[in-house]
Amino acid sequence: MSDKYRKDPEAIARLTRDQYGVTQQDATEPPFRNEFWDNHEPGLYVDVVSGEPLFASVNKFDSGTGWPSFTVPVEAGNVVERQDSSYGMIRTEVRSAHGDSHLGHLFPDGPTDEGGLRYCINSAALRFVPVADLEREGYGDYRKLFETAEDGSAS
Repeated sequence: MSDKYRKDPEAIARLTRDQYGVTQQDATEPPFRNEFWDNHEPGLYVDVVSGEPLFASVNKFDSGTGWPSFTVPVEAGNVVERQDSSYGMIRTEVRSAHGDSHLGHLFPDGPTDEGGLRYCINSAALRFVPVADLEREGYGDYRKLFETAEDGSAS
């Protein structure tokens, strides 16, 4: 899949000022005033620049921080972790592997029963693909993440 996703100059040219600031200049959007912090719809979150699948709603949780938070990436190979020592602290920055977009940061204060990690991600770095649109947008392979064991329907 890695050859399918790349940093797309045309996508970068279409970014809003906030999306550009976050993905290309490592900015952080305001908490509680961003598109997906309170989104509860089932679907897939992909990199706004490359389209690579990053996170699924089934791994999203309310961290109380005002940003979308996830316990795990949907594809580990699509997320890169780097040390970030900006602002006088040491954190783990999270970037998309193929689009090289700044996504947010990784913290060790997530739900312990789900591994204890919190991927704190900027909405501006993400595009949301609802479950109903997965096939049409080329993400049909991820539909299985949203099927319940009992009846096979989307959750």
